[in-house]
Amino acid sequence: MQGRLRRLLRAPPPRNLLCRVLSSSPTGCGGGGGGGGGGSVAVKQVTRGNLAEALEELRVRVREAAFVGLDLEMSGVTSAPWRDTFELDRADVRYLKLRDSAERFAALQLGVCPFRWDPAKSAFVAHPHNFFIFPRKELASDGSSHEFLCQTTSIDFLAKYQFDFNTCFREGISYLSRAQEEEALQKLNLLHQGRTAASSTTSEEDIDMPLNSAADILFTERMKMNFKEWRDMVVSKPMADSHLSGNIKCTLGQFQTVFFKMRPAIMLNGFSSHQLKLIQQVLRKNFRDLVYVCTFGEDDTSAKRVVYSDTDEDKILLMKDVQEDVLKNRESRVKSAIGIRHVIDLLSSEKKLIVGHSCFLDIAQVYSKFVGPLPSSIKEFALSIHKIFPHIADTRHLMSANQTVQKLMMKKSKSLSSAFSLLCPLSAEKPSDLAPVRIEVEGDETMSSCFISGAKHEAGYDAYMTGCVFAQLCTYLDIKFEQLSSQDNLATNTKLQRHINSLSPSWNSGTVLDLSTGMERPDPGYMRRYPLAVHDNIVLIWGFLSKVKPKEIKDCICKVFGPGSVTSIFAIDSTAALVQFKKQESVNDFLDLKAVLERTDSAISIVHPLSTILEGGQTRAAKYDTYRDICSSSESKYLFADQAEAVCTNSKNQLQENIDDDHISGVRQSILDGVGLTSVNKGDGTKSGSKNHDDADVTCLDILGILHDRRALSGRRV
Repeated sequence: MQGRLRRLLRAPPPRNLLCRVLSSSPTGCGGGGGGGGGGSVAVKQVTRGNLAEALEELRVRVREAAFVGLDLEMSGVTSAPWRDTFELDRADVRYLKLRDSAERFAALQLGVCPFRWDPAKSAFVAHPHNFFIFPRKELASDGSSHEFLCQTTSIDFLAKYQFDFNTCFREGISYLSRAQEEEALQKLNLLHQGRTAASSTTSEEDIDMPLNSAADILFTERMKMNFKEWRDMVVSKPMADSHLSGNIKCTLGQFQTVFFKMRPAIMLNGFSSHQLKLIQQVLRKNFRDLVYVCTFGEDDTSAKRVVYSDTDEDKILLMKDVQEDVLKNRESRVKSAIGIRHVIDLLSSEKKLIVGHSCFLDIAQVYSKFVGPLPSSIKEFALSIHKIFPHIADTRHLMSANQTVQKLMMKKSKSLSSAFSLLCPLSAEKPSDLAPVRIEVEGDETMSSCFISGAKHEAGYDAYMTGCVFAQLCTYLDIKFEQLSSQDNLATNTKLQRHINSLSPSWNSGTVLDLSTGMERPDPGYMRRYPLAVHDNIVLIWGFLSKVKPKEIKDCICKVFGPGSVTSIFAIDSTAALVQFKKQESVNDFLDLKAVLERTDSAISIVHPLSTILEGGQTRAAKYDTYRDICSSSESKYLFADQAEAVCTNSKNQLQENIDDDHISGVRQSILDGVGLTSVNKGDGTKSGSKNHDDADVTCLDILGILHDRRALSGRRV
């Protein structure tokens, strides 16, 4: 009953009502629906059942479009809290986190909305499409089934907005990436070449099978008699008469005579795989003019035949034709498995302006799922995606391109729904003196049941909202749509050029990535929460007790290095933190001091300012590059400390925290011998006197002094 009610509720309104709703859009942002509810926007729902039809219609819409809105819905964003992007992340680390997200999570919906400028209406005409995606296994040679992660918060979020999981999993469109397609075709070519070579040499199938049972002996003798009787009938009668005879009676029953590539043949139905091997052996040993042939249909089902071929030359031609047919059939299967990637290939080939909102992760998902494995560096990724989509605009970046928009969005969320509500209100009133851009939504001629009312956080409707926001933002850039023809591509507009191909890698990166060069630059409109990161001055600490808070870590470090020695501290999660020192040399001082304290059997190893961090004996520390290596690992642990230990177990130098054991042993011996320096610089610039101490009188400053002294001595020796 609930399923029936749901279908009734989701059914489209009558055609005349739908047309009236779409044509009576308000002056502002036709059919917008103030809060993004999507009550009057018809979105075409595309599954594997109507993909071919939708593609044909979409090709026309994209070719006519001035730009195309794009959006994805995914099964998750971060596989662990520490995988989230942080303001202190270096560009390469941030990319590693985004790459991990794109590779681990699935794309569940693809929203595509072409926007065509209609000069007669002085309005954009939008055609939103919502493609359901599911990565099912389509090729038998495609190894194991696909796997992906689901983040519970993301799934709960989609369910809150009535995401149709049943349609996604049952009717979602599968796909092959370009790399997967190329790999599958290469496998087929190698297999074809191998079979061609095997046809002229002895293969494993040519080895005689021992007839160990009376049943095998009886079966082979009967088949020999049946094949001889059938072959004699074919030879004794003209080809035309054999074709008309249809069936020939044999001792074992009835062989159905057919024609295969203009040659008489019989179908082998109802035999086991063992019997088929015995049949091949009978033919090979007793009949030079009968050939066993196996072909495959579109559904990958096989058909076995025995074909009459009267000469060796004809037999070679027959097998060549069969092998080429098998290759063409498999290639056709590979092409049909491309699925939803046809949409991406269409957008790429038409080179239209692609518009997204905070779309870096969306673009990374598109690359990972439909192009191939993501490149190792962000620069390589940027240059690669630029070749596929030469024109990309990010509406979130465009919001910072105009001071009026910045003022409008001040103290407001930069989310898509917030921008849509502000810039595309339901009423004709707009929060500026600029004339609003009219946008209408148009369905196809049939108004079939695949059209439903769009909803927020559905990829097709979000793509529509993104395009509406973009159109309104263009008015603030003084772009006159009235000067556009119906075939113009907005990517060529001179006023828009400097804002295209500039993407923020994440909302808190504080940078903008230029896709055309692969270089990042500071975002002047970004307001930082933390001091600018100097990554050579950062120490990664993990494994301390969960009760230790970031402020406590900072306080105990400052007791040793001085009150201004730490500029910022950032908690990665409850088990790890990044500490940025004011001076770069403090990084080595901290790592060396920690190592000495942990390896010295004296009072200072128990009572010292860093005991808060080192309590429990599991605390580790390393330079920032170790943080990058941990983030790049394919390991996936929920807590950062567990992730770090899993990664560092296989890397002894990182587990030892980049420490020179000989250096630390020398310092430890100096402490035991009571050797100290005359003075040591503190973090606040003052100096502390030092002399020979008893073991109990040694302080952290004394140890730092010895460390500095040994480094200086080592430098002079070099």
